[in-house]
Amino acid sequence: MIKVYSTPTCPYCVTLKNFLKENNIQFEDIDVSQNEVAAKDMIDRSGQMGVPVIDINGEMVVGFDQERIKKLLKIN
Repeated sequence: MIKVYSTPTCPYCVTLKNFLKENNIQFEDIDVSQNEVAAKDMIDRSGQMGVPVIDINGEMVVGFDQERIKKLLKIN
């Protein structure tokens, strides 16, 4: 399962989620501005407080790193 840690006001989060939708990738959207437990988990696992952070099968990607995300999801 793909998890996207985001906030409603983050433009890069919107771009990332649109990219995933355009490529028919299902994901769980986790609003870390409302979910303190998820925010702590994201920080503990990624070492980052900024969003977006995407968890692809346990691999944490900080920011909208399109090339790395494509590689991990095997998108051409």
